[in-house]
Amino acid sequence: MTDSGIIKLAVFLCIAVPFVLSALFSPVAIRLSKRIGAIDVPRDNRRMHTEPVPRFGGMSIFIATIAAFALIRAVFDILIPASERDGEPTDKIFAIIVGGVLIYIVGAIDDLKGMKPIVKFACQILCASAVFALGIRIPGISLLGLSFAGNMAGDLIFSFIVTVVWIVVITNTINLIDGLDGLAAGVAAIASLSIGYAAYIHGHYTVTLCMVALAGAAGGFLPFNFFPAKIFMGDSGSLFLGFMLATTSIISPAKGATVVATVVPVLVLGVPIFDVVFAVLRRISKGRPIFSADKGHLHHQLAYIGMGQRRAVLMLYGISGVMGIAAIVFSRDLYIESIFLFCIALLFIVVLIWEWNKENGDK
Repeated sequence: MTDSGIIKLAVFLCIAVPFVLSALFSPVAIRLSKRIGAIDVPRDNRRMHTEPVPRFGGMSIFIATIAAFALIRAVFDILIPASERDGEPTDKIFAIIVGGVLIYIVGAIDDLKGMKPIVKFACQILCASAVFALGIRIPGISLLGLSFAGNMAGDLIFSFIVTVVWIVVITNTINLIDGLDGLAAGVAAIASLSIGYAAYIHGHYTVTLCMVALAGAAGGFLPFNFFPAKIFMGDSGSLFLGFMLATTSIISPAKGATVVATVVPVLVLGVPIFDVVFAVLRRISKGRPIFSADKGHLHHQLAYIGMGQRRAVLMLYGISGVMGIAAIVFSRDLYIESIFLFCIALLFIVVLIWEWNKENGDK
């Protein structure tokens, strides 16, 4: 078997194993949710479901992903020749696993006991700081060529701030779009596959395998989460998916440039990032706390203009897919083509928001 064939086999295993594990553990999570009382009961008109739904599905995604990440190093050692994995940051997988476990615990506590938004936000910062201490970081000296005149302490501080902000923001983008059945899992899977493919093109196989493993875990959960959902992933799932996307995307910068490694995920996650930006601006303009919940998110808007949950989710899948292609094209230095695709996706978002505002005003 050629080296390329071996790598493709590794990719297949790393997406198939977590997919199967997630699919197997999702029914277990449903039963466990009912046993421990982790049920999402609709108590306000912000929620899109009308019946109680188990909300501890993050457990299946967590188990599948962590198991897959733990196996990836073995996949490298057994299947991929040393000549094909020179410089691969496999030693950073442990740091990602540690951070993933910590953020999952935060989400699980919130699902079971509830947690004030500011406390949850502080816990996210602590989890991001932990992985930074373990070596997952955006180097300050290489980000856009910025440095502090050789001041190592200054570069370290700058790197810490940028890394923590990056991880916390991306983590919350997935958390905040988890408002329609199957939306967060599907968008996370699309984003993971897009980043993984961009990494594969440039020979960064650690990122590739980790990303397809994350996509597999989200994909295995999706049949149970798509409309009408049998189970929700809860904060334990959405925070975990966002955190893993954020940390894995920066362990091996695409083409050796940190700016590319960060721009690609931003393009891929354009839909949830725009949603977060619009949510913050909307709440500020109305004098509301930025951590307050409302029903003005993009997925809510699509449902309220008559698309329904299933069509709204499929529409957002499509926009996310265009963003993913734009990111892949960008990684290949086709900047004009990438901007063109990005503008098409952005146009869809703007039109949808304008249509919702036209029909609903300030409701």
